[in-house]
Amino acid sequence: QVQLVESGGGLVQPGGSLRLSCAASGRHFSINNMGWYRQAPGKQRELVAGITSGGTTNYADSVKGRFTISRDNAKSTVYLQMNNLKPEDTAVYYCNARSSLDRNWSVLSGYWGQGTQVTVSS
Repeated sequence: QVQLVESGGGLVQPGGSLRLSCAASGRHFSINNMGWYRQAPGKQRELVAGITSGGTTNYADSVKGRFTISRDNAKSTVYLQMNNLKPEDTAVYYCNARSSLDRNWSVLSGYWGQGTQVTVSS
């Protein structure tokens, strides 16, 4: 139904910025809720940011004011702009697609990309 491919990860110093992209295949991108999750070694996968089909956004408290999620339905792409990165942001970041009816961001569901590594280190 949906295939997701993330890009844009890498190594950055504290205070730096990265922009992640997630390109989605399928016919119905515009009616999917989309999210970014991350998972550090030994930790649970957690929501970073979500955006509904209608454009409503949701952010983890730890990234509010620093990260911005957006989507371009014409390009079937969702983005995560990450500013003022901190070492604790280091994780594998995963793109997620789910039904527009599903706004339970704390639950891991739907379709997932392969992940892209973000490392924040001096």
